[in-house]
Amino acid sequence: MGYEIVRGNAHGLSDVSKFLETLGALDDHALPELRTFFDPQSEVTVTRAPGRLDVMGGIADYSGSLVLELPIAEATLVALQKDEAPRISIVSLVDNETRALSFEMPLADLEHEGVLIEYDEARAYFSSDPANAWAAYVAGVFLVLARELGTRFSHGARLLISSRVPAGKGVSSSAALEVATMSAVAAAFNIEINARDLALLCQRVENLVVGAPCGVMDQMTATCGEAHQLLALVCQPAELVGSIKLPEELAVWGLDSGVRHSIGGGDYGSVRAGAFMGLRILAEVAGLDADYLANIEPHEFEEEFARHLPHSMLGAEFLARFGNTSDSVTKVERDRTYAIGAPARHPIYENFRVRRFAELLQRPGGLSEDEKISLGKLMYESHNSYSACGLGSQATDLLVELVRATGPDKGLFGAKITGGGSGGTVAVLGDRNAESAVEKVAARYAALMG
Repeated sequence: MGYEIVRGNAHGLSDVSKFLETLGALDDHALPELRTFFDPQSEVTVTRAPGRLDVMGGIADYSGSLVLELPIAEATLVALQKDEAPRISIVSLVDNETRALSFEMPLADLEHEGVLIEYDEARAYFSSDPANAWAAYVAGVFLVLARELGTRFSHGARLLISSRVPAGKGVSSSAALEVATMSAVAAAFNIEINARDLALLCQRVENLVVGAPCGVMDQMTATCGEAHQLLALVCQPAELVGSIKLPEELAVWGLDSGVRHSIGGGDYGSVRAGAFMGLRILAEVAGLDADYLANIEPHEFEEEFARHLPHSMLGAEFLARFGNTSDSVTKVERDRTYAIGAPARHPIYENFRVRRFAELLQRPGGLSEDEKISLGKLMYESHNSYSACGLGSQATDLLVELVRATGPDKGLFGAKITGGGSGGTVAVLGDRNAESAVEKVAARYAALMG
């Protein structure tokens, strides 16, 4: 059909150029459902959002920690065309664009008797058919914009999605999808949203429509991250500190363990709940006056608070003694036993580790070998703390140990599990010229794990 860029540009990004070529050739596409998906006479809005590699901070984000996040080259692209018909039509290209998932809903389904539906109704709507649950990340954007900003959609929309961010690998495919979608909707419908607010609204899509209890670091990185720089963010709730450029001599790699994880899974949710239970207990029993566990210094924790935290507690006992937690996206279940000590301890020490990591990276005059080793030690400590919380896995532990065994002599200094844990991707820190050592770690891992 052919398109020409009338506003903006592809910024020299190869994936954007390829996506634009795909749009221009839809009338000859191998998938019949795409040949007439867009009206060739109407404007199409194209947006892009990257995945991210969690270098330090991870699951301490919801407890207010500083986090350091690296945008990756892999990204999600969304093309949106307004539709006169009052409906949302979505096609997501999968399996190297040889197959497509499709979803369609009338805009009227977002209302009941002229009133916008509640978020719990939306969760039930999208989860009623597991095959369509993925559409909540996209269609949920329209409900959040309507509920939070009062946006009224006089037109429907057609959205075509292409993503190179692998799902379930701890590199935030969900945030990339939400941010790319909301950016497209905002541009097409002339909705003014600054970058920080866009990230927070996308978090609401994931928390309240999808029902996954994520923090905000993923959406902030997809929205505000810069190439080759670590986004430094204090998650209270989303305060940008700035970006930290990686020293020229260092590089970070992501190694896929091959084990999928879900941020909506029980392990992540129970660890998050346990951290908020610990915060509540310390407030009630020890007089803690803090909104975030990360604001407690490690020495202060050990001297004043650690002794008040139980190793674990049955949900019913916690609810009877302390009421609920301050977390709006997890629920304490009465018949479940929650780890509390380790999940509450993690963000306190992780925030300290991340601050130290950032300080080392920003030292003038380059890093000594000992300082590079210190960076790696902080990553190993973070990884071990994940495991103490119950968010490790045999696969990611093996990858980390292979990096440790290779060691500084081969240019590898540290590694840790990323994101929500329980599988997914391992971040590896090394000298920029150590790629061959990383490849050998991957090959050794593949040989051991098949």
